[in-house]
Order: sequence, then C-alpha cells, then structure tokens
Amino acid sequence: MDHTVVVRNMSMTFGGQRALDKVSMSIRRGEVHGLVGQNGCGKSTLIKILSGYHHPDPGGELEIDGQPIKLPVRTGSASDLGLSFVHQDLGLLPSLTVVENFRAWTISTKSEWFIRWNKERERTEEAFARFGLGLDPRAIVGDLPAVQRALLAIVRALDDLAQYTKDDDTRGGLLILDEPTVFLPRTDRDRLFDVVRRSVAQGASVLFVSHDLDEALSVTDRITVLRDGRVAGTVVSADTEKDRLVEMIIGRRLEAFEASHRAHTVADAGHVTVDRVRGGSIENVSFTMDEGEVLGLTGLVGSGFEEIPYLLFGAEPAREGRLTIAGHEYDLARMSPSAAIAAGMALIPADRQGAAGVGSLLVRDNVMLQVIDDYRPYRLDRRRYLKAAREALHQYDVRPPEPIMDFQALSGGNQQKVVLAKWLQAAPRVLLVHEPTQGVDVGARLQVFQTITQAAAEGMSVVCASSDYEQLAAICDRVLVFHGGEIMCTLVGDEITKDRITEQCYMSARTLRPDKNMRMQA
Repeated sequence: MDHTVVVRNMSMTFGGQRALDKVSMSIRRGEVHGLVGQNGCGKSTLIKILSGYHHPDPGGELEIDGQPIKLPVRTGSASDLGLSFVHQDLGLLPSLTVVENFRAWTISTKSEWFIRWNKERERTEEAFARFGLGLDPRAIVGDLPAVQRALLAIVRALDDLAQYTKDDDTRGGLLILDEPTVFLPRTDRDRLFDVVRRSVAQGASVLFVSHDLDEALSVTDRITVLRDGRVAGTVVSADTEKDRLVEMIIGRRLEAFEASHRAHTVADAGHVTVDRVRGGSIENVSFTMDEGEVLGLTGLVGSGFEEIPYLLFGAEPAREGRLTIAGHEYDLARMSPSAAIAAGMALIPADRQGAAGVGSLLVRDNVMLQVIDDYRPYRLDRRRYLKAAREALHQYDVRPPEPIMDFQALSGGNQQKVVLAKWLQAAPRVLLVHEPTQGVDVGARLQVFQTITQAAAEGMSVVCASSDYEQLAAICDRVLVFHGGEIMCTLVGDEITKDRITEQCYMSARTLRPDKNMRMQA
C-alpha cells in the first residue's frame, strides 16, 4: 500500500531526557491518521521534527511520498516536501491583515520588486470561496474572533497543500492538524471535517492530533497512541472503543471520576447573587449560588454562557447588573479585574497562553503571581519565594515540578495546573473558570476535576462555563442552560447527565420565548 509518510526509529533527547524513543509509524495515502496521548508524551516533539524545528537523534529515518528525506529537515523546506501544518498557536501574526497572513510565505519568496495587493486579495478570496470561508482580506487578524483565526490558519494550510499536489498526481502530501478544533464550535468543526474529507478524497493524507477522543475516533481511519515517548500501539478507529483508547494512553484502566461533592445540597443559595446582568449578548441574567457549590453554565456556541465569567470579573464590560458576595454588593457596570480580585474573585480564562499565563515568564513567577506581595515586605525574599513555588508545583502535581523553566515550555495540562495553583493560593471566595480542560489530556483532566471539586469542598463557590457536557456532568451541582443570552433551563441532581445536558442545549436552541419571538418579528 502507498504511504505518504513513514517514520522509523525516531528519537529525540533533551538534556538527558528522552522525549521520543524509537518511534515508528506510517500514514497511508488518502488516510486520516490520528495521533493521541497525554500532554508530554511526545506528540508535539514529533511534529516539530517533521517541521524542521527540532533536530532528531541520529538513527531515525523519514520517508515522504516514497522518497527518503535527509534529517534534520531543512528549516523552511517542509512545504516543499508536501508537509503543511496548523499548530496549536495557529502561527498567525495578529497585527497583520488577513491577506498578509494568508499570503505571507508566498509573498516573501517572490522575486518581484513590489507586491500587487489587488492580485493577492483576489487570490485570497478565491481560496476562501473554495473552502466556504467568508473573511474580509483587509481585516486585522488580531480583531477576529478565535473561531475565525483558527479557520484562517486551517484554510491557509489546505491551500498550501493544494499547491503542492496540483501538478503531480503521484504526490499525496500531508496536512498536519495539531489540536485544530480547540476554539471551534461544533458547526465549524463539521465544516473542517468536510474539507478534510475532500482533501483525502483527492489523495492527500491527514495527521490529526487531538485530545478529544470521541472526535478522533469519529474522523480518523487509524490512530497511533504515544505514551512516555514510545508507540503504545496503532488501532483501527472503527474497531476501537473509547475506553480501550484511554487505557492505551495512560497505561492502565482509568477509574470513573466520582464527585463526592455532588451530594452537596444547595440549602442557602445566597452566598453569591447575580442580579439582572446585561452585557455583550447577555440579556437580564440572574442566579444565586451557595458557598461550596459548583455551578455549570452551558449552551450552544453563541448562546452567551461563555460571557458570564468575564462580565462578572470585569474583563468584559457589563451594561448593568449587581453582584453580591457574602453580603457585599458590587455594581457590575463599574467592575474591573482589580476590583474583582479585591472582592475575592478569580478568573481562569480558556486561553491559557494569551490570557491566563505569561508565556515569557518562568513557571515560578506564574505560579506565585497572585501572592508575590507576601514575599516582599521590603524586597523579595528569593529563597522563601522559590521554596514556596516548588511546594505549590508539587501540591498541584505540575510535571516537571521545575520552577526555573519557561511557562510556555510546559504541556497544556501542566500549564492549566500552574494557572489553577496561582489563583487557589490566593484563596478566592468565587472561582470563575471557562473551559478548564480544553486541550488537556485525559490524565491531567481528572486532576483538574479533583482540584476544582476540592476547592468547592473547602467552601469556594465555583462557576464553570463549558461546552464539555461530560465535564459538567462530572463536577457540577447545578447546570444552567443558555440560549439567546438568557437562562432557558436549570438542571439539578440526577438530571445532570451528559445526554440530558446535550438534549436541553439543543431543545433550548429550538424554543424561543414568546417575547423574544415578538422582538424578532418587530
């Protein structure tokens, strides 16, 4: 059988640590091949070897479209070899326009005296039209929603692949999607998968890297599992159950998470009161919370649930609304992040790299950011500061527990543990989290669950805004389902199951209140 890419005995060592250990795998022509494993298992290392970013240890072999490739891959030559990438950070420059990002590589390699921008915009619009993407080529990428930025990066990669294969039908080419759907709603995921299938039908291959095992099983033909830098096995997706995949990933049977905290009864849901908040797409939302309660917020993308944590924290402006915490009342129209922190709130946003952590700082400084003043009455007590950072990393099982390393060098799951540790050290009254396990592997996901429920068991009120219904079913005492900026349904007790939440999200989307119908008709 023809293979687009064959990897043999690929190893990679960092400072005496083996990130990859004799990894071998093959991707067939016209195949969607999954690559899964815990954070830190070697997935990103392998991808960076293919891109030319990392130089592998001697002894590894790489073959593309039947041709042996000299290692290391020459920097910048991956596209010439038929390798097209969409990395987790998307590789976009936010200060440039859509067309500049889309055509940057082609423009930089042209030997012309000036750039014909009208022609470049036409070329960009033609590519967008092929993939059904409606973007203004003149728009600044930094102003685009996360969904549109992700789609831009994906379509750019597909367009590069099309250029490689168009003049030679013996070429397959490989599209490498590294967590491509993290910021995409379900409808746009379906659009992406349709485009992927069209590319595969034309002879291309796809390496699909994802933490979403349901998604990986549904979209791939085969899946290779990495564990601790080695291949744990390759399976046929259609013949594999999710539980089996989980066992291969973690090397043992994963016990189901049971939130003992779910027995918590909302006896006096008045510790936190949100009254008639309006802002963004949110219209007149009110709810109360008990001390020690985990309250889930969910709905379909665009329903508004994801805006609530940011409105309460003052990270997004509210037009009006009142917030009461333990008897103290706050005007949400005047709320700011500094005022929210002073009121005893903490916010953990979905965007770890861009909004939750500081990638340019060390792990030590990220984990200690909220309590740094405790270690510098006059000047920073560096010895005590470093000792406290190490203790926090061990307490929250950050791997490696090394404070003197860059935050951005950690895997996604370990970055999330650092962010949680940073805020929980400050002992907030109210913890606001948005998509807390987004892009987190199954092992770290369980630890995040345990951290959140333990915080609630100690009396913290937790608001968890998430589109992961299984996650909500595992940790929440109540779930509020949103549609059109309003709460449409409340689920409690035995109603909080993945299936029931899914049903209510879609039912709410089809059921508009009479006054909203009237507004639409008007």
